[in-house]
Amino acid sequence: MSEENRRVEEDDRGPGSSYQMFVVMEDLLDKLKLLNYEEEVLRKNNMKSLSRHYFALPTNPGEQFFMFTAIAAWLINKAGSHFEQPQEYDDPNATVSNILMELRKFGGVVDFPPSKLKAGNGEHVCYVLDRLAEEALKQTRFIWNKPKYPTEAPESETVMEDDAELTLEKLEEEIASNQTAFLFKELMESSKPDEILESSTDATEWNLEVERVLPQLKVTIRTDNKDWRIHVDQMHQHKDGIESSLKDTKTYLNKLQDEISKTLEKVASREKYINNQVKDLIQEYRGAQSYLGEAKDRYQQVSGGVTERTRALAEISEDLEKIKQEMEEKGSSMSDGAPLVRIKQSLTKLKQEIVQMDIRIGVVEHTLLQANLKERSDMTRDMHATFMLDSTY
Repeated sequence: MSEENRRVEEDDRGPGSSYQMFVVMEDLLDKLKLLNYEEEVLRKNNMKSLSRHYFALPTNPGEQFFMFTAIAAWLINKAGSHFEQPQEYDDPNATVSNILMELRKFGGVVDFPPSKLKAGNGEHVCYVLDRLAEEALKQTRFIWNKPKYPTEAPESETVMEDDAELTLEKLEEEIASNQTAFLFKELMESSKPDEILESSTDATEWNLEVERVLPQLKVTIRTDNKDWRIHVDQMHQHKDGIESSLKDTKTYLNKLQDEISKTLEKVASREKYINNQVKDLIQEYRGAQSYLGEAKDRYQQVSGGVTERTRALAEISEDLEKIKQEMEEKGSSMSDGAPLVRIKQSLTKLKQEIVQMDIRIGVVEHTLLQANLKERSDMTRDMHATFMLDSTY
């Protein structure tokens, strides 16, 4: 959806919107020169000067992005806000976000994602730098003056003759005036004659001589291709050519239109006829389509039941396999004599331990009996000794 919206916006802006960034880049370069970026940025960071379309065309994205961040930081500081100069190993996302944050503080509109600036070129890069340059110019109180256009002296327009060649009458008048001026000059230079000079040339011979030399005296005026009269004549010629071509073309187009109309009428009538002929087949086809849909629905229902039953069968088969394994284990344990042998061995060992225990019990009883007898004998001895002592007293 975002791609479609972007295309719609580009279509609304017009076909020349893709070249607008070149104009913005040229204006930006002029603003940077007014701010003396060559001394404060280029020489300080040992960078090369920017071309007219440096940020408008992609050349080296890494270099362009570093140049963009360096100039943007310098412009932000120029505009009165503190911004640290970005380094080469800084996070580009954080740098772009900080630049856009400063642009929003200046009142700039940011209606594009920050990723558009990571390439270091394009329309949005030119927009951000141009907006920051305007803020820097406002901070330096720079004012654009009205342009002063130089006054040019009006050029004298020379009126050219419409005709390419002089007519015979004009040529005769010029020849006569030139001859009169030549004769007048000779008369003025020479001394005053004694008698009035008279021409001895016959008028008929003079006219014949004029007709003979007339083709050699033709004067051709070279016309300028930039003259508006030539353009007007060309326009009239093209107009006449178009009108003459249109007459022939119009007849062919009218014939073609009539043929197309007739063909469309034939196609429409043929379509109606075919529809009437296959009407029953269409109804049968629709019935077959509906029956096919019902069959598909039934098939889906039946296949659903089969799937459930298949799953139940798989579960029952799994339980049966478990029961079989348990039965096999119990059968093997019942037929195996190893447990019985182990029981007999355990009983034998238990009997041996009982015998040993009985012996130990007998020994303990004998020891106790001996201790009791000894104790009784000692008591009897003591009592007898006491009695004997008493009898002596």
